[in-house]
Amino acid sequence: MKVKVNEHYNFNVEINNNSMSVNGLEVTLDPRSLGNNHTHVIYNNKSYNIEVVSESKADKTSVIKVNGTTYTIAMEDQYDQLLKQLGMDSALANKVSEIKAPMPGLVLSVLVTEGQQVSKGDSLLVLEAMKMENVIKSPASGMIKKILINKADKVEKNEILIQFQ
Repeated sequence: MKVKVNEHYNFNVEINNNSMSVNGLEVTLDPRSLGNNHTHVIYNNKSYNIEVVSESKADKTSVIKVNGTTYTIAMEDQYDQLLKQLGMDSALANKVSEIKAPMPGLVLSVLVTEGQQVSKGDSLLVLEAMKMENVIKSPASGMIKKILINKADKVEKNEILIQFQ
């Protein structure tokens, strides 16, 4: 696992059963849980009080206090590293270049203009399909580069409707 502390200290951490190594060196800790997100650790005959201030399991980040000093920690496991090597990490996954029609239908209204900045979840257009109105929302934040459809246009499934910059 790769661990980044305060955006500029990088460590390679490996945990096997009851042992832990940091950057290839074995580390021996004597931890005691105090409950309520507090832990006491003895390392190299020194005492450390650790408190987990906040934790996000979704993006694998934590904010902790060690003896009153706050640290921001970001972790990447082997799967995150593999996705990054393959160019499929979350930063690239949220980049959207175009919106395609999810089904054939009739464009009832276009709610954005070229050059407009949109946020994730903003309504882009209304598409009527099978006598139902479907609001097509932006899957990510970005700027509208080109709108390829107009009100009252008939569109086919997978036809490109809007391009992002």
